[in-house]
Amino acid sequence: MNYVKKSVSAAPLRGKRVLLRCDFNVPLADGVIGDDTRIRAALETLRYILDNGGAAVACSHLGRPKGQTVPEMSLKPVAKRLSELLGIPVVMAPDCVGPEVKAMADALRPGQVLLLENLRFHKEEEKNDPAFSRELASLADLYVSDAFGTVHRAHASTAGVADYLPAYCGFLIEKELKALGGAVEAPKRPLVAVLGGAKVADKLAVIDHLLDKADVLLIGGGMAYTFVKARGGSIGKSLLDEEKLDYVQKMMDKAREKGVKLLLPVDDVISTSLSGDGEIRTVPAGEIPEGWMGLDIGPETRKLYADEIRKAGTVIWNGPMGVFEEPKFAEGTMAMAAAMAECPGVTVIGGGDSVSAVQKAGLADNMSHNSTGGGASLEFLEGKELPGIACLQDA
Repeated sequence: MNYVKKSVSAAPLRGKRVLLRCDFNVPLADGVIGDDTRIRAALETLRYILDNGGAAVACSHLGRPKGQTVPEMSLKPVAKRLSELLGIPVVMAPDCVGPEVKAMADALRPGQVLLLENLRFHKEEEKNDPAFSRELASLADLYVSDAFGTVHRAHASTAGVADYLPAYCGFLIEKELKALGGAVEAPKRPLVAVLGGAKVADKLAVIDHLLDKADVLLIGGGMAYTFVKARGGSIGKSLLDEEKLDYVQKMMDKAREKGVKLLLPVDDVISTSLSGDGEIRTVPAGEIPEGWMGLDIGPETRKLYADEIRKAGTVIWNGPMGVFEEPKFAEGTMAMAAAMAECPGVTVIGGGDSVSAVQKAGLADNMSHNSTGGGASLEFLEGKELPGIACLQDA
């Protein structure tokens, strides 16, 4: 799949209306936005369109209304915040399709912004319905996709509209493709991949794909215990994906054949309770007693993994090293964040919990790239074709 796409900077914007797919799926309670990071992330592309003589028809989903009109999931608070950030009025549409919306879009002048109502108020959005895609596309002259967190979904607003309009990527997606694509396809060596998280099943395709690309693979989090068990270790009542034991063994064999250094924890922080109020011990990996569970990588593992990270030319990190939401089991995850901040190479954080962890550690600004899409970056690292990227024009 070609990850070099035509950018909004190459689009003919003057006098044009642009359908701009944003990610305005913000935390909202009682009409108050809890965090406007995603709205701010859209500003660069939005301002570029307006400054270059275009008008923007911005659209997004919010929450999971399942094809129903749910007033609590309206994008009205987003229009208000966007208006404050841009310093110009943002007109709020009553819907995302229909004659009234079409008339509002047609009336837009260069430098103006119309925000469509929640796309998922229509079930046709998630079904990628062609008629709905065509109606959305009729509101504009060209399409710009800038919601990386949704590009792994083939929805009307992320893929369908590109059948009817010339399709470009916004600056946010351009940065994602450059960072993730560069890290996987043309990395500075050695390429170190740090993989954690709870379930092996979620990461098997990533491990398989990265074994063809990486020099070093560091495994942590709940998924590590299936590897340890496959090697004959005792894991107590730690997370185990029994059905994947054979597969995990094949992965370790493949790593050996390819000369990839696949490292597993050498010690674990264990407890009888997830909440941190039980007894806590550190034991050698594979020696977890019955009734106990591994909840973080131990101090020796932290040092071992941090040494590999600091030597890397490129590091990709996806998934925490333990139950980092509980401070007593967060040290392994925080140690990875600190090591990546010290790494002189390219450091890429693959969305989701890993981004939350580096933000929690106050180190997000020290990373080369923090991905804005957990699911999308995971599927990217699996080598899957992302429908919301495949539909954009190749550069």
